Amino acid sequence: MTILFGCGVGFVAWFLVRYLVAGMYTVDQNERAVKTSFGRAERVGNATTLQDPISEHLQPDERERYDYPQVRVIQPGGPYFKWPWERVYKISVATQTVNMAFDPENPDANNQGTILSAVTKDQLDTGLKGQIRYRVSEKNLYAYLFGVKRPIVHVMGYFVSVLRERIANFEAPAKSASDGTPEAASAAIGISINDLRKNLRDINDHMDKECAASAARYGISLDASLITGIDPPPEVESALAAINTAYNQVSSDISLAQASADQKIVQSHRAVEINTLNAQAEVEPLTALAAQLRELKKSGPESLPTYVRNVRLKLFSEARRVILEVGRE
Repeated sequence: MTILFGCGVGFVAWFLVRYLVAGMYTVDQNERAVKTSFGRAERVGNATTLQDPISEHLQPDERERYDYPQVRVIQPGGPYFKWPWERVYKISVATQTVNMAFDPENPDANNQGTILSAVTKDQLDTGLKGQIRYRVSEKNLYAYLFGVKRPIVHVMGYFVSVLRERIANFEAPAKSASDGTPEAASAAIGISINDLRKNLRDINDHMDKECAASAARYGISLDASLITGIDPPPEVESALAAINTAYNQVSSDISLAQASADQKIVQSHRAVEINTLNAQAEVEPLTALAAQLRELKKSGPESLPTYVRNVRLKLFSEARRVILEVGRE
């Protein structure tokens, strides 16, 4: 009896430790958890990711392909309990940063994950440097855990393909060459690397928009992409530097010529204004005199001759010498 009692107590203790105490778990603040029962994740009714705003960036032909069920997400806290036939998957939702040249399947690729190569529209092989910030999407944990085998591999491949396509087809915004500005001169040069370097912000914004569907596709949300450098091949670096030097000289000459032309235009405007004011100053007395004469004429037919006589008398009084014409007989 003592042996049987001891075995019973041991079995009860083993059962409590194995299935009750070991079944307790907690979820950290930067984690989310999904629980499965016999391999099936707990669902939220019949809801799918197509009913969530994260799917609004999917193309119409992609919506059926990336239709994942919404699973019940266990929030931070605890302790929680699970039965032996249940399994808990914990995922970190903290934002992570990786080099955009990082290859999860081959860390030695792309110069040990430091420089990503891409071909421009004029067939130059450039090296891209930058970073990507990403995090696991809490709204699509099913895709991250069960829909895609290695989500980060798919996301990096998707990002790189979109970036290389953008680099290969990028054209700077067209500017009129008649503007006579340095920007117009730059547009006339048409060197793709210069265009890419001057429009890094537009490229980064384009990448953010194009990769907005990654959360609905793979369960990973790209928070931001930051391209920090575009380096040309070594064999064209010196030629590109010479072109840029010539461009800077041309831009400087254009700026000086435009400043000189603007100054001459301003001086011309001022000269016209001064001459106009002088002419108006000379015309004003004549206009006033004409108005006075019209008023005198209204007074009677003898008013104007009288006015003329008074003016002559005043002139005679102020004159030192008067020459009169004597009529011939």
